[in-house]
Amino acid sequence: MAIRIIAQRRLLKIGKNPGVKKFVMRPDLYTPIQEKKVFAEAATHSGISAGVIKAAWDAAGEVIRTWATEGHSIPLPGLGTMRFSVRSKAVEDLDDVKANLISTRRIVFTPSVDVKDELKNTAIQITCLDEDGNVLKRVTSGDSGEIEDNENGNGSQNSNTNPSNPTNGGGNTGGGGSEPGGDGNDQN
Repeated sequence: MAIRIIAQRRLLKIGKNPGVKKFVMRPDLYTPIQEKKVFAEAATHSGISAGVIKAAWDAAGEVIRTWATEGHSIPLPGLGTMRFSVRSKAVEDLDDVKANLISTRRIVFTPSVDVKDELKNTAIQITCLDEDGNVLKRVTSGDSGEIEDNENGNGSQNSNTNPSNPTNGGGNTGGGGSEPGGDGNDQN
């Protein structure tokens, strides 16, 4: 398996050099997999019927939604953890703290070490296209496989796989920030 990327030459209209043609990368669109195919495949791997797996998945989804909206960090077995968060502005005065400081609500997913390792070890295939969509060349990655880690607050890269480090998918118990129930001035 490989992650497929398209690098297509485009005329830049904004940025530092508007009017210059550069190759812009984007993921090659995959077709979504139907839910019933996921359950059928899981049934094949587990020996449990697809109907039982679907019922268990639906029940787990209800529990995850309930607990996450109560402020918990929820383990997603085999995948990582998820929690809700907010982006907000910081203010100095207590009187200025109001709900309108929240700009967006977020879902934060922290992948497990195994998921990060799988991504790190998966090749990337880049197909270079001209403006008309004609293939110019194909490239297969030879990069180090560094994984971006947005959980540490600055979007830096982190390939550390220490399961006791919450920024790497293990042991993350949620909230963040200095006060319960939120992430403070969450900038990532």
